[in-house]
Amino acid sequence: MSLNFRPRRSEERAHADYGWLKTFHTFTFGTYQGHDKKHGHYGPLRVINEDRVAPGTGFGTHSHREFEIFSYVVSGELKHNDSMGNTEILKRGDIQMTSAGTGISHSEEAHGPSEVHFLQIWSPPLTSRLTPKYFTRHFSEAEKKNKWACIVAPVGSEGILETREGAGPAPIHSTLTLYATLADKGQKLEQPLKGKKAFVQVVQTSGYNAGKAMGARIRIGGTNTSEELELGEGDSAYVAVVDAGATFTLENVGDKTAEVLLFDLE
Repeated sequence: MSLNFRPRRSEERAHADYGWLKTFHTFTFGTYQGHDKKHGHYGPLRVINEDRVAPGTGFGTHSHREFEIFSYVVSGELKHNDSMGNTEILKRGDIQMTSAGTGISHSEEAHGPSEVHFLQIWSPPLTSRLTPKYFTRHFSEAEKKNKWACIVAPVGSEGILETREGAGPAPIHSTLTLYATLADKGQKLEQPLKGKKAFVQVVQTSGYNAGKAMGARIRIGGTNTSEELELGEGDSAYVAVVDAGATFTLENVGDKTAEVLLFDLE
C-alpha cells in the first residue's frame, strides 16, 4: 500500500464568523491555538486559513517573522501593502509570497465592491534570519484546467526564479511544493509525489458553508493502493507516503468543477 489517507472534514475545521471576516482554520491558529493537538501542523505545512473578507474591511497592519506566507486568491480582489514598499491588487489566479525572514509588517484588505475569498498558507523557513522578500506569480485558468500546475516550489529547484515577478512557481524557503488544479466532472489526474507525505485541500468554491461539505466532490487514491477517500468542498486529507515514488490520483466524481490544492511535503 503506497499511500494512506486520514480525512480532515470541512465541518471539523476551526471556524469563526466576525461579520467582516468568515474564516476556517485547517490547523491550529489564533484563538484555536492549542485546542486540537492532532492538527497543529503537518511536516513543513503550518497554516491553511480559508478566509472571506467583506468589502471595505481587512487585516490592518501587523507583523510577521520567520515564516514563508503566501496567499492563493480564489475570487474578488486582495489589496496588499507592506513595510518593504510593496503595494499590489491581487486577483483570481494570483499567488503572493512573502518571505518574512527577520521581520515585515503588512496589511491585507478586500479591494473594490466585492468580498475577497483567499487561502493563506504558512510554512517555517529552512534557514532563519533571511532577508525579507516579496514575490508574485499568476496562473491562468487554462494552466490549471484538468491538469496539475506547479505554483510554489523550493528555492534552488529547477526553473525557480527568485525575481519579484516572473514565470513559473513562486519560490519558497521550505521543503514544500504546491500544485493546483481545476478538475472537471469525470476527469482523472495523476501526480507523482517526491516527499514523505502530502496534503490535499479542496477549495470551498460553491459558497460559504459552515456545515458538512457540499458542492464539488473528488475521490483520491494512488496507483499502487486500493485505499480511496471521497472529499467535498472544504474537506482535506493527510496523505502518508508509505512507498517512495508513489503516485497520487484524483477523480472528479461530482457534477461541478473541483478546485484542489495538493502539497508535496518532506
